[in-house]
Amino acid sequence: MRTLCLSLTAGLVTLSLTSTLSANDHWPSPVQALVDQGLKIHGEFEAPGGLSGFAASHRGREMAVYLTPDGDHAVVGTLLDAEGNDLSAAPLDEHVRSGQEAKVWQQLEESHWIQDGDPQAERVLYTFTDPNCPYCRKFWQQARPWVEAGEVQLRHVMVGILRNDSPAKAAALLGDQDPAAALQSHSGDGAEIEAAAQPREVEEQVYANNQLFEGLGLMATPTTYYRNDEGRLEKIEGAPGEAALQDAMGGPAP
Repeated sequence: MRTLCLSLTAGLVTLSLTSTLSANDHWPSPVQALVDQGLKIHGEFEAPGGLSGFAASHRGREMAVYLTPDGDHAVVGTLLDAEGNDLSAAPLDEHVRSGQEAKVWQQLEESHWIQDGDPQAERVLYTFTDPNCPYCRKFWQQARPWVEAGEVQLRHVMVGILRNDSPAKAAALLGDQDPAAALQSHSGDGAEIEAAAQPREVEEQVYANNQLFEGLGLMATPTTYYRNDEGRLEKIEGAPGEAALQDAMGGPAP
C-alpha cells in the first residue's frame, strides 16, 4: 500500500483551528490564518490522501500548504510519496515560480535601460549596471564577442548604489543624447562619465531602477537575468565565470 508523508522544514508551522469561515473569508480558516500572517496564496491544486493543496509564498520564499480533509488543520511543508518523490515541486512550479518569473521579466522590460547590441538579436539579457562597478565593466568586455556578432543584446538597467556619485553618473548615462555610445565610452574606452545634473524625469528613472534592484532582493552588480533554452529565468550575480558566461550567452563565443 502506498503511503504519504509530510516533510516539514524548520520554522514552518502547523495550524489547528476550529473557527468557521466568515462571509468575508476567501480561504478555509487555517489557510486564511496563514494569509493573515503574511502568506500569499497563488493557486489551489489537488493533493493525494484527501488533502487540499495551496501554492503560497512569503517574502519571496515559495511553500506548499496542505489542508486536512476535516478543514480544521493546515500544514506547511513538502509532501512526499512512499518512494520519496517530492509531490509539492510541480504545483509550486506551476502556480508560483512560473508566475513570479514572468512578473520579474516584465518588470525588467519596463525598467529604464540602455540598449547594448543589435535590438533584433534574439537573445536578451538584462544586467543591473552601476557606473562605478569594475565588475560591470568586466562583464561588458566579456560579452563583446556575442554582442558584436549580433547574437546577444544586453540591456543595462542603470542603478546608482555603490558610491555617492553613482546615481548622478547613472543618470548622466541614461540622459545622454546617445546613451549607447556614452556607455561604450565609459565601459569600453575608459572615459569616465562625469556626474551631472539631469532632468528630474531621468533622475526618477534611476531611482525606480534602484527600487527594482532592492525589491528583487539583489546585493551585487552586475546581476544579470536571462531566459535559458527552456524559457526559464536564470540569474547570475557578479561577473560570470566562463561556463556561466556561455550559458547566459547561449553558447561558445562566435
